[in-house]
Amino acid sequence: MADGEPFVDGLVLSHPEQLERLRRVCPEAEEAAVLAGDPCFDRMLAARPYRERFRRALGVRRGQRLVVLNSTWNPEGFFGNGGGQDVLPSLLPRLAAELPADDYRLAAILHPNVWYGHGPGQIRAWLDQARRSGLALIDPMHAWRQALLAADVVLGDFGAVSYYAAALGLPVMLASAAQDRLDPEAPLASFVRDAPRLDSHGRLWEQVERVVTEHRPLAGPAEFTTSAPGASAPLLRQHFYTLMDLPEPEAPALLEPLPLPSYDPPRRTAPLHVRTQVQGAEVVIERSTGHPYGAGGVAHLAVHEDTLDPGSLESADVITREGQPDDPRLGGPQVWTAEVLRRYPHCAVAAYVTGPHTCTVRSREHGVYRLSAGPGADADPAAYASALAAWLAVGGRVPPGGTVLLMHAAGGVHPVAVEPALPGDLAAQS
Repeated sequence: MADGEPFVDGLVLSHPEQLERLRRVCPEAEEAAVLAGDPCFDRMLAARPYRERFRRALGVRRGQRLVVLNSTWNPEGFFGNGGGQDVLPSLLPRLAAELPADDYRLAAILHPNVWYGHGPGQIRAWLDQARRSGLALIDPMHAWRQALLAADVVLGDFGAVSYYAAALGLPVMLASAAQDRLDPEAPLASFVRDAPRLDSHGRLWEQVERVVTEHRPLAGPAEFTTSAPGASAPLLRQHFYTLMDLPEPEAPALLEPLPLPSYDPPRRTAPLHVRTQVQGAEVVIERSTGHPYGAGGVAHLAVHEDTLDPGSLESADVITREGQPDDPRLGGPQVWTAEVLRRYPHCAVAAYVTGPHTCTVRSREHGVYRLSAGPGADADPAAYASALAAWLAVGGRVPPGGTVLLMHAAGGVHPVAVEPALPGDLAAQS
C-alpha cells in the first residue's frame, strides 16, 4: 500500500483461499488480485511423464530410492545458520553411512539464496564429504523441479519445495518446521503441522523406509497449490495483455517445457565398506561409507583411486575408477588394472568402469575379466566388481566360456556376465 492505495497493478494468486486471506488482512488490495494458477507447478505437471528420464539423468538405478533433501533460505531452515537448527550438514554424512549405496541415491536442493549468500565454492566445501559419498547437488534454478519429479521421498523444511513435493503426492518428512515463519491460517502452515517429523538422532534408514511404506498423501497440498492446474499460461497472458490494453495473440499461451538435465551419476570416492554373502553363484551385497547397525556378512574395503585419503588405497581390497576404454592418460583398462595391482600389494582386485553397465576387472590371482549387465540388471558396475571379488575369495572360478553371477542388491537380482579377457588382450599387457 502507498498512501492507503495499492501500488500494484496485479497481485497474482494461485488459489481462492489466498484471496480470502487477502480480503481479511488487506481488503483495499482485493481489486488488484488476479487468480492465475501456478506456472511453476504447471511445468512439473506437464513433465510428469518423463520421471524415469529424470531419474536416469541422476544415475538412479532400478530398485533404488531417490532421497531428495531440500532447504529454504531462512536461518531456521534445514540448511540453517550454523546454530542448533542447522541439521543438514551433519545429517548428510550419516545418511551416506547408514543408507546402503546400492539401495539409495541422495540429492540436495538448496534455495538459490543459500547458494548466493554463501557462494558456490563455500557450499561445495561444506558438503564435500557428502559429495564424495555420492550426494548430487542440484542446480537451484534449472534442475530442481526435475529432481523433485524423480524423487521417491523428500526430507525438507517449511519451504515451498516441500509443499510442492507433497502436492505431487510424494512422501515428505520435515527436519525443520519453524511455525513462527508462517501465516497460521495458510495451507502451508497446516501442512507443516501435520507432516511427519525426522528425528535427526534416530536411525535414519528405519525412518526413511517407514515414511515411504506408511505414506498416505495429504489432501491439502494437492488442493491448495493451484485452483487452475495446467491453465496458468493463458490466465497470466490474458492479465498481461489486459494491463497493456492490447489484444492477445491468436497462438496458444504455452510454458517452456522442463529440460532434460545432464547425466549426473553418483561418483563415490569415499571408501566403501562392502558386506557380502556368497552361496553358489549368488552374491548378496551391501555397500556403504559406514558400518550400519546389525549388518552381517564378510566385509572388504573398496576404494576409488581418486579418494581424498590416498592412505586408504594401501588397505583397499578392491580399487576402482571410471574412464573411457581408450583414454590415453590411463592406458586403458588393461594397463591401468595391472599398474594398480603392482602399486598396491594388498589389493586383490582392480576394476576399471567403462560405462553405465560394464567394467574390466583384474584379479591378482585369477586374471582379467570383462563384466557386463545381463538381462534386467541395472546396478553400479563397481558393485559387480565387488561381487566378483567376494565370489573369487570363497573359491569361485571362471570357466573358459565365462559364467553368470546373480548379484542381490536394491531389493532385486542383477545377472552379471563374467567373461575372461581375450588372449590377445592378455598378451597386450603382459
